Amino acid sequence: MTLVTTGSDEIVEQVCKQLNKLIDVVKLVDLTQDIHVERELILIKVKAQKEVRDEVKRIVDIFHGHIVDLTDSTYTIEVTGDREKIDAVLNALESVTILEVVRSGQLGIARGAMAII
Repeated sequence: MTLVTTGSDEIVEQVCKQLNKLIDVVKLVDLTQDIHVERELILIKVKAQKEVRDEVKRIVDIFHGHIVDLTDSTYTIEVTGDREKIDAVLNALESVTILEVVRSGQLGIARGAMAII
């Protein structure tokens, strides 16, 4: 599980201590201490009638997203990236009707050979 929190060093340290007290926690790693990769995933269902289908497809292509489901009247779009990219794709889609949004929140993993094992 990835947990994202903000606060001073003392607050983050307290969160880590409280998590370590939980029985089900096997290992806790603070990824901000080393180089790491962070990404978010978003699925967006939009109304895609004939007149806006090309515009939606163009926006998806600009953000290197994918249309993962389509019907006669909707597209379901998948985009991954950092928080700024996810926010930008939502802003770009403001001109169409967004029916539903599912957003993962930040996911992170250490770079290189380090692994949580």
